[in-house]
This record gives sequence, C-alpha cells and structure tokens, in this order.
Amino acid sequence: MAERAGVSIGSLYQYFPNKAAILFRLQTDEWRRTSDMLRDILEDVRQPALERLRRLVHAFIRSECEEAAVRVALNDAAPLYRYAPEAVEARRAADGIIARFMHEVLPDASDMTRDLAGDLITTTFSAVGKAFSEIPRTDADITSYASGMADMFVAYLTHLAGAGRTR
Repeated sequence: MAERAGVSIGSLYQYFPNKAAILFRLQTDEWRRTSDMLRDILEDVRQPALERLRRLVHAFIRSECEEAAVRVALNDAAPLYRYAPEAVEARRAADGIIARFMHEVLPDASDMTRDLAGDLITTTFSAVGKAFSEIPRTDADITSYASGMADMFVAYLTHLAGAGRTR
C-alpha cells in the first residue's frame, strides 16, 4: 500500500497504527461510495424508477468487478469491524435508501412485501456481485450479466406491482 501511495511504510503507519486500521479505513470509504451510488442513482427522480434500478445494477456489478482484489483483503478483516458503529450506520443508510425506493416502486404493496423485495434484491446484489467478480470479466461479460440481472429484478418488481401480491 505504501508503495502504491508513493510514501514510505513509516509514513503510512504515522496515520494508521496497524493493518486493521488501514483495512477499516478502506472499508468505511467503500461503504460511503456504495451509499452515495445507491442514493445518487435510486433517488434521481428524473428517470423512471425501474430504469434507475437497471442503472444501479450495471453500476454495482461494474464496481464489484473493479474492486474484487481489494474486497478479498476487506473480507478477511470483516470480523474486526462488522459491528462497528460505522458499519451499523452504513447498513442503516443503505436500508433506508432501498426502503424508500421499494415504497416508490410498490406503493400499494404491504410493508412486508416491500421489505421482502428489498431484502431479496440487496441479498442478491451482495451474493451475486461477489461471486461474479471473483473471476476477471470483460466489459461485454459485465454488461451482459448486469443486463440479465436487471431484467430479473425488473420482472420481479413488475410482477409484484401488478399481480395482486401486494398484501
């Protein structure tokens, strides 16, 4: 890390007491970027809601592929900061953004249906993004995969909105 930043190891440890502190900082930066991405895309009401979801899927899958190498180190250190206040706040912020989006997309659905839909989508994002990004992918692979995933989410939400499964 010091080499990549263009500083000596001693300079790096002037700001961070140990490797765990460095990883925690990288992770908190990642949480912030992810929350910003969610907010910037899903709350941009200039576009139709399901188009925003498509944009989010593409941005998220691309981000996961670009950050795959760093994520391995972060996952190794995850038990050290999983319950840190910053982690709890990041999850709360993301959950709020998703909940507001689900309410917009499924206004007539019950809270239970919206919560389930949001949970299924975020869980799928997390699991599929991680698994897909573990292998180097071409731009065409990323686009194709993200398009398929977006189609799946849009079909699911469209079904929930129109099939009477809103109670």
